[in-house]
Amino acid sequence: MKLAISGKGGVGKTTLVALLAQAYADAGRQVLAVDADPSPCLAGALGFPAELRQQLHPIAEMNELIEERTGAKPGTRGGFFTINPRVDDIPDRFSVTYRGVKLLEMGSVDLGGSGCICPESAMLKTLFTHLLFREEDVLLLDMYAGVEHLGRATVDFVDAMIIVVEPTRRSLGTAAQIKQLAQDIGLLHFWLVGNKLRNEDEEAFLRAATPDIPILGFLPADLKVQEADRLGVPVYDHVPALRAAAEAMARVLAEAR
Repeated sequence: MKLAISGKGGVGKTTLVALLAQAYADAGRQVLAVDADPSPCLAGALGFPAELRQQLHPIAEMNELIEERTGAKPGTRGGFFTINPRVDDIPDRFSVTYRGVKLLEMGSVDLGGSGCICPESAMLKTLFTHLLFREEDVLLLDMYAGVEHLGRATVDFVDAMIIVVEPTRRSLGTAAQIKQLAQDIGLLHFWLVGNKLRNEDEEAFLRAATPDIPILGFLPADLKVQEADRLGVPVYDHVPALRAAAEAMARVLAEAR
């Protein structure tokens, strides 16, 4: 199962990825979580201890590795370099595992439509494709808003995109834009997750206003999410209501395959 999680900034994508990753791991599944956000914070949401977080480094910032594999220094424009560098050893070599969840930080360079052709983008694009071909039981991609990491050659290997929203029209508008962008490159399967819901009225609003995206589930608003971050503990352990909601979503996803 390969799932991409996207949405407007600050809606709770990372929280959802952390919840689903631990739910699958606790169910005995092999899990690879990939933090593809420019400001990686998935390790914190998963409650990785400080000594393990120190071992994580975004691949996009590993200048020596990029130069070794592509034959060109990061930041280089023009010239010759390998556009399909070796990446098969990277997920196991540079990931860190805690409580059954293997975590890899991608980092970010411009992979979108601006035509960036550089060693960094070649490295990440090749790595991203490799991840989609791996036989990991569950692959969870914590993405930033948009579909820049997905390409036409690899989109068929993503089972679905989960778009996280808050109960606001602005958030739903972003969800509709993300859906359209993803459809433009051939992605067909989508789920909507409502986060930070305070009451039944907000749930009813999302059900009525969804941009034609089936609803996977809802996560209630809970100040213990921020408390978990301050304490450095997994939100999965600290907020039982969110844990139960994530376990229910994991079951729905398994049945929908």
